[in-house]
Amino acid sequence: MSTAKTTGSRSRGKAPGGERLADWADGRLGIYSLAKANMRKIFPDHWSFMLGEVCLYTFLVIILTGVYLTFFFHPSMTEVEYHGSYVPLQGQLMSEAFSSTLDISFDVRGGLLIRQIHHWAAIIFLAGMFVHMMRVFLTGAFRKPREVNWLFGFLLFVLGMFTGFTGYSLPDDLLSGTGVRFTQGAILSVPIVGTYISFFLFGGEFPGTDFVPRFYSIHILLLPGIMLGLVVAHLILVFYHKHTQYGGPGRANKNVVGMPLLPVYMAKAGGFFFLVFGVTAVLAGVASVNPIWALGPYRPDMVSTGAQPDWYMGFAEGLVRAMPGWEINFWGHTLVLGVLVPLVIFGFFLGAIALYPYIEAWITGDKREHHLLDRPRNAPTRTGFGVAWITAYMIMLIGGGNDIVATHFNLSINAVTWFVRISFFAGPVIAFIVTKRICMGLQRRDKDKVLHGRESGIIKRLPHGEFIEVHEPLSQDALHTLTSHEQYKPLEIGPTVDENGVERKVKGSEKLRAKLSEAYFGRDNQIAKPTVEEYKEITSGHGH
Repeated sequence: MSTAKTTGSRSRGKAPGGERLADWADGRLGIYSLAKANMRKIFPDHWSFMLGEVCLYTFLVIILTGVYLTFFFHPSMTEVEYHGSYVPLQGQLMSEAFSSTLDISFDVRGGLLIRQIHHWAAIIFLAGMFVHMMRVFLTGAFRKPREVNWLFGFLLFVLGMFTGFTGYSLPDDLLSGTGVRFTQGAILSVPIVGTYISFFLFGGEFPGTDFVPRFYSIHILLLPGIMLGLVVAHLILVFYHKHTQYGGPGRANKNVVGMPLLPVYMAKAGGFFFLVFGVTAVLAGVASVNPIWALGPYRPDMVSTGAQPDWYMGFAEGLVRAMPGWEINFWGHTLVLGVLVPLVIFGFFLGAIALYPYIEAWITGDKREHHLLDRPRNAPTRTGFGVAWITAYMIMLIGGGNDIVATHFNLSINAVTWFVRISFFAGPVIAFIVTKRICMGLQRRDKDKVLHGRESGIIKRLPHGEFIEVHEPLSQDALHTLTSHEQYKPLEIGPTVDENGVERKVKGSEKLRAKLSEAYFGRDNQIAKPTVEEYKEITSGHGH
C-alpha cells in the first residue's frame, strides 16, 4: 500500500515530457538564458527600417527557389540535340545547360514560375540593398560603432552583384553569353595577369568548355556561403550594437524606444515576409524576365541585338561604353585603356563607398558612439555626396544602354555617348551643389517653423490696422524633432606658436583635415539653431 502511494506521488510530481526536453536542451545549449536576454530586445519602429527586411526576405526566397532549381539544372557545356517541348528549337544543337533550362521552363511543373521568382528576387534583393545602403548613408547610421557592419553590408551588395552575374550566365543563352564575353574582354585588359586569369576562369580560350560548371560552383556554393555568413554576422552586430533610431522625445544615445522582438516585432516581421514573397511571386507571374527561349543558345560568332546587363551591372558597362577606345604600348604590352581605365574608376568608386565611414570619422575627429540618426538635411555635405553618387550611377546606367536609348528616342548613339561622357563629370557636381542648397533651404524652413510656428491660413487684423496670418505654435514633440540635432564645429589648427614663442610645425595632413572639416561643418553648411531667448521673444508677440 505504501509502495503504491509512493509511486503515485512520484508520477504526479514528474515534469511533462516537453519541459524535461527543454531542461535537457537548456543544460547543454543555454537556450533559456539566451532567449531571456534577446527575445524581449527592443526594436524601434520606422518604415525605412523595413528596407533591410526586404533584403533579408528576398535573400531567403533566393535560397529556397535556388535549391529547387538545382534539382533540375545540368551545369554542363556538352553539346546535345534538343527534343523538348519547345517546338521552335527542336533539333537544334545546344549545351546541356541551355537544354535543361528549357526543360525547367516548359516541362517541370512550376519550373518557369520558380525561375521567374528566383530572378525577380535577385533583382529586388539588390535594389533593396542599394536603397537600404543609401538610407544608412544619408542618416549617418554607419558611424561608430557600426563601421564594420557598413563594410559587411557593402560586401553583401558587391557579392550580390557577382552572384547575380554568375547566375544569369548559367543558362548559356545568347544574351548571357554576350555578357560573359564582355567580362572576358575586361579581364584580358588587366596588364600581365589578365590572360592567366582568363585561361584559369574559362579553362582555355573563350568560351572553353568549363565556365558554366565553374560559374555554377561559384553561384551555388562559394558566393552564397560567404553571403550567408555575412548576413548572420550583420544581424549579430545589429543585435549587439542595438538598432539605430530617429531622434524624438525620450530618445537618446543610451536608450531604445520601440517594440519587443517577441511577440510584436516577430509577428509583424512574419507577416511582412509573406507580403514580400507574395509581391515577388506576383511580379514573376505577370512580368517575364530573361526569356531564354526567345534568345536561343549562345554561339561565339553571334551577338544578341540590344544586349543589356541587369541594372546593377549597368554602371560598369556604362563606363566602358562611354570611354574612348584608347590603347598604348608599354614595355612590350598593349594596355587597353578603353577598358582598363573604367575598371580602375569602378574600383575607386567601390573603395570610396566602402571606406567612407572611416574617411568621415577622420575629417570630423568624432570618436563618440552614435545611436541616433541624422536627418539628411542636417548633414548637407554627406547628403550631397550621396545624391552625387546616385546621379553618377544613373548616368552610367544610361551609358550602359546607350543603344536602347538611341533607338527608343530616335537619337544619335554618338550624341547619347557624348552626353554620358560630359554628364559623368558635370552631373554629380551639379547634383552636389543643388542638394546642398536644398538642404540649407530646409534647415532655414525648420528654423522658421520653430520660431514662428506653422501657417494656419487664418488672417487676423491687428489694432493698428495691419493684417497678418496667424501661425499655430508647434507641439513640444515637433519642436524637439526640429531642434534636437547636434551642430558640429569645424576642427581648427589652433595657435601655431606656443606660450614660449616657439613656432610649431603644422603637418600637411593637419591642414588638409582642417580644410575638409570646414567644408563639412563651416558657415555655409549649417544654419544655427534658434536659441531659447529667440523663441521666447518671438512667441510672446501677437501670433506672429
